[in-house]
Amino acid sequence: MHNDAVQIHRIHTLDPALANQIAAGEVIERPASVVKELLENAIDAGATELIIRVAQGGSTLIEIIDNGLGIHPDDLPLAVMRHATSKIKTPEDLHAIVSLGFRGEALASIAAVSRLSLMSSQTDDGVGYQVEVNGTAFDHQEIQAIALRKGTHIRVQDLFFNVPARRKFLKKPSTEFGHIEEIVRRLALTHFEIRFVLEHNDQIKLNLPIADSGVLRFQRVQQLLGQQFTQNAYWLDTESISMRLSGWLGHPSDARSQADLQYVYVNGRIVKDKTISHALRMAYDGILHGHQYSAYLLFLEVDPDQVDVNVHPTKHEIRFLNQREVHEFVRHHAKETLAQFQTASADLAQAMKSNEPKDILRDQPKHQEQFSLHRTDATENPVVNRAEDTQIEYRKELSTDLLTEFNASRPKTVEYSTRMPVRDPVQLNNALKTYLAPLREESGSAITASSDVVSGVDEFPLGVAIAQLHGIYILAQNTEGLIIVDMHAAHERILLQQMKAAWDKPEFWISQQLLIPKIISITRMQASRIEDLKSQLLRLGLDIDQYGDEQAIVRGVPAILQKANFEKLIPELLHDLDPNDEAQALLQKRDTILAGMACHGAVRAHRMLSLSEMNALLRQMEQTEFASQCNHGRPTWRAFPLHQLDKLFARGE
Repeated sequence: MHNDAVQIHRIHTLDPALANQIAAGEVIERPASVVKELLENAIDAGATELIIRVAQGGSTLIEIIDNGLGIHPDDLPLAVMRHATSKIKTPEDLHAIVSLGFRGEALASIAAVSRLSLMSSQTDDGVGYQVEVNGTAFDHQEIQAIALRKGTHIRVQDLFFNVPARRKFLKKPSTEFGHIEEIVRRLALTHFEIRFVLEHNDQIKLNLPIADSGVLRFQRVQQLLGQQFTQNAYWLDTESISMRLSGWLGHPSDARSQADLQYVYVNGRIVKDKTISHALRMAYDGILHGHQYSAYLLFLEVDPDQVDVNVHPTKHEIRFLNQREVHEFVRHHAKETLAQFQTASADLAQAMKSNEPKDILRDQPKHQEQFSLHRTDATENPVVNRAEDTQIEYRKELSTDLLTEFNASRPKTVEYSTRMPVRDPVQLNNALKTYLAPLREESGSAITASSDVVSGVDEFPLGVAIAQLHGIYILAQNTEGLIIVDMHAAHERILLQQMKAAWDKPEFWISQQLLIPKIISITRMQASRIEDLKSQLLRLGLDIDQYGDEQAIVRGVPAILQKANFEKLIPELLHDLDPNDEAQALLQKRDTILAGMACHGAVRAHRMLSLSEMNALLRQMEQTEFASQCNHGRPTWRAFPLHQLDKLFARGE
């Protein structure tokens, strides 16, 4: 009995057909894996047209037809054998791969688990050649001459017919087709020079013509990723000595519950790279709501010598030689781009950007074609053109008292310009007095207005305040229509950005003594931590002492927190701060700490504001980075263009 057991576990050579089936498991997970491998080979062969036909989610039929260079008749037997390829010859080639497919395993693996027909022609005379493999290792099958146009035609039938254990784990056809469609989408988003046609059960699902202009590329992206993404996304195009990053960053308000709209291409190959993903999460940090995921379509170009793409059988993962440099490059420029559009709104994106992209063509053989968006010229604005364009230029300096109401630091004098749809100078001056009078009376500011009326200067992006709704929302109007602002969320973002900018300025954090010290209820545990946290609290301008077993007394705070909600702020800080944190550790927690301070320091809901206070808040928003989202990622304002309001009330119908 013992000898029989030993005999069973002896080492032996696998049957070639079984070995091929095992190897196929590394590459062929489902029908979409077959489509990916075959399409990449077709693209490497220079195809400009790809027709993909599948039936029953790819389980019964996958057919790929291309018009590429084709395969030489003598090479057809080699094409379906393992360890055979035309794309690498030396070990050095592995370190500078520029093709999509290169392992030399795909056709052999597919043939091992399906009924495969490989047909190809390299000539224009209509003559091609074919080999067939039915789930076995290729063994000198006869090469047959057939009628075929130039290119390659591959038919894969009955996937996993000889591996029942794998076949039973396939999902329903609609699910499997969804994965195939995603593969086609990923390739179509970077190969604009190729026409893609995708059919399922004899029905055309995608028909993407060659996109050889900026407009056509834009239309393809819009068809694949949706109109909302393309209209609201931020365009970026930047480069360093060794890298170039371009593409679109989705607007924070378009964030999704899952990471299903994130596309990153490195040298034309779609990848899922932890370095880039982490860099982008950091760029969006603080402007996404809850556990949402940003959307983006980005292209990164690096020297092929600086990236290893052969670290995973499916080639989805890569490894950068200098990960830190790539991480910082992506994080810095993505965050900088998001900050530039500080007053952009998803609802006004159409008014601020046109649908027509710039026709930016990239030099071949680089994979991606670039395109961007034009800004809409203000003179083309149909709302503005309803009345004569007029202009006022004025200066205003907000008083210390007014800024204190917003718990904000005193800004420099800022020049603003506005466009108002009024008919004549008299009407213009009356409107100006109506708007400026409350500001002059309450703030005592020196305000001067130009008597000249000049056309062609844009208005305030967030308009002019006209009312407050339920003590929560500011209602403002601009030439586009109605703006609604969540005043607490907006002020929260303003405070956070001010505190982050002043983190290294000791004078900003000087503690100012309260006229009447504030007594705060806290837990015994929090009270016991006050003395150990003394230095960190003073670093934040907070002069706090223990006051009994379950109380603290607040004696001084920085000017920006004079009207903060101490009942919530102090317990939160005593819980979050760590007595063992040194300066570097405190710096790493900076954004989290300041976000909490800003939240509790912002103007509270149900507090009535004057028109001048509301307008002061709007002007600060226009000069604050990431002003479209609060510190928790919620939108701070929404816009309702006039044409939407007209439609709501059936005007003009």
